[in-house]
Amino acid sequence: MKIFLLIAFLCSVLPALKAQPDQNMENNEKDKAAVKDLLENYYFKGIYEGDLDLLNKVYYPGTLLFGDVKGAAYFKTLSQYLDGVKNRQSPKNSGKPFKGEILSVKLVNSIGVAEVKVKMYDFNYHEFLSFHKLDGKWVIVNKMISDVTE
Repeated sequence: MKIFLLIAFLCSVLPALKAQPDQNMENNEKDKAAVKDLLENYYFKGIYEGDLDLLNKVYYPGTLLFGDVKGAAYFKTLSQYLDGVKNRQSPKNSGKPFKGEILSVKLVNSIGVAEVKVKMYDFNYHEFLSFHKLDGKWVIVNKMISDVTE
């Protein structure tokens, strides 16, 4: 009788255990698609066009930016970065090549990291963007960049 109850219990629990990872996988794919959409239609486009409205939709207000550019240490607050974007000629208007490329997106629950490359002006940036899902929306909470040779 105990064996029968154990088998009945396992038969009812095992299918339920399998259902949870499938749901998470489904959500993970939807979230990856959402992050990729943000990168393509807000992040890359905002940088290319110098569009602060687009960039403000993808960045969390307290975002910090770190890295190195031409071998020099780089640190900016989001407001410093956006001020620089506002006061420079956009890559679109510069006539120089621009390319944004998503290398990978990795998500765990409400956090994630995207690895991207951005070619603009005379720079080739390799970037790691940290994301957090806040109030159902993915936003960049940290940006790390390095200017690399091609």
